[in-house]
Amino acid sequence: MSSRWVGPDGYEIEPARRGGRQVLRIRHHGRLVADCLSVEEVARHVDLADLCEVIPFPGRNGDARTAAR
Repeated sequence: MSSRWVGPDGYEIEPARRGGRQVLRIRHHGRLVADCLSVEEVARHVDLADLCEVIPFPGRNGDARTAAR
């Protein structure tokens, strides 16, 4: 299970790999904004206090639901 965070106005942050290094990939409405090497770099694009972690819950049908909407 991978982590994912969402913020206001369509921001989404998730771990990814780029050039063999782990990065935090920022997307805004699905479009790539930046691949950041540190949390400090992420903070330049979005207020960290506004982010919410998305936690998938198993559904009865096997589909995943999320706590964040």
